[in-house]
Amino acid sequence: MKVLFATAEFAPKVKVGGLGDASSGLVRALRDLGIQMEVVLPDYEGEGAGGIDLDVPGWVGGARAGTLDTPAGQVTLVSSETLTRPHPYTDQSGEGWPDNDFRFMAFSAAIAALVEDRRPDVLHLNDWHTGATLGFLQDPPPTVLTMHNPAYQGTTSGLWLSVLERRPEAYEWYGGTNPLTGAIALADRVVTVSPTFATELLRPETSFGLDGPLAARGSRFSGILNGIETDIWDPSADPHLPVHYDTENPSRKRELGRRLSEELSWSASRDPIIGMVTRLTGQKGVDIALEVAKIVDELGARMVLLGSGEAPLAESAERVAGLMPDLFRFRHGYDEQLAHLIFGGSDIYLVPSRFEPCGLTQMQAMRYGAIPVVTNVGGLADTVVDADANPTTGTGFVAVKPTAENFTNAVSRAIRAWRSTKRRGQIRRLGMSQDWSWMRPSRQYLELYRGLTSAR
Repeated sequence: MKVLFATAEFAPKVKVGGLGDASSGLVRALRDLGIQMEVVLPDYEGEGAGGIDLDVPGWVGGARAGTLDTPAGQVTLVSSETLTRPHPYTDQSGEGWPDNDFRFMAFSAAIAALVEDRRPDVLHLNDWHTGATLGFLQDPPPTVLTMHNPAYQGTTSGLWLSVLERRPEAYEWYGGTNPLTGAIALADRVVTVSPTFATELLRPETSFGLDGPLAARGSRFSGILNGIETDIWDPSADPHLPVHYDTENPSRKRELGRRLSEELSWSASRDPIIGMVTRLTGQKGVDIALEVAKIVDELGARMVLLGSGEAPLAESAERVAGLMPDLFRFRHGYDEQLAHLIFGGSDIYLVPSRFEPCGLTQMQAMRYGAIPVVTNVGGLADTVVDADANPTTGTGFVAVKPTAENFTNAVSRAIRAWRSTKRRGQIRRLGMSQDWSWMRPSRQYLELYRGLTSAR
């Protein structure tokens, strides 16, 4: 089976958020199952050479497709003058490129041209960046659309409706053009990245306006929980960690706590370490995490936050770090080695998201024996079992609502459990023994692909 998999990110080649990790993880797992996966990615760095000219509309200004080997396997890069930028989506100030609508319409037209050339058995689109593809294909192959974060929809001027060659009315959205809603209407199957988030997207108050289009798809809309790349996130062999451990010898995790304390210039302490690695956005509940940071002294803990993103949240984190110099550390930016050390050295891990399509870090935390504290939303609800409500199967602690009060209470419960050697050991073992690999979701996608091809 040949699948053309179009995405704006593919880790580690291009990674801004979870889309990059999810794309590479799923593709690698499907390749392991024998599926011929052609990954199509924009050539942001302008490094494409050779390849073929693509038969794209004149307004695109020309496009070429060439292959490139990456650590996650071969990809097809679509090269076009408009796609080449130092950052996929934003300028140095963090504002979106003003011509992002043109750029990803052009990318979608190029994907359509590749589909006409390759004639894959299945076309797999990801997020709004690829959504307009179906508007350029008169006779598309069976198509899957995966929505990783439908809060971003790429809505733009209604003038773009005039360039779409098939069903432009499907893309019309309150007088504008919405690549995501068009793809929702035209794809054979629509998937989001966890079952609970799929349910949330059918409720008006949590749907980002998509409840109507998604409800119209009925049983053709579903949720498939993402995985993580367990060969990369493996505490028994992680090259970023100075000490390795697994469920058989979790006591070695204490040494990583000491190493993390040294990295953060903390003095020796028996208090638990609370960790968080995240994008600094309102969605991720960073403001809620900072309320926890303000009371770490009362909680009898220390806390570290690593992340970059919205400037006001970074400034707030700097202020709290200034108020709590001995108990809270904020590292602005992203450091892969420190991120792995935070997972390895933390005792408790925070994910206070206001909404979370799937979430990866709670799975990574459990894999590394850090007890997750999460909100009861999206993929967090699908992956973390509250250890107070379910003493024999609990893998973490769940805040009923994404508020500072509810979340702080859940953190307090986690710390109480951590202070009990028996409970701490049981919750850690249960969390570390979960299978969060891409094998299960890849088989679900393969079943979906087979169902679509057999129906044609």
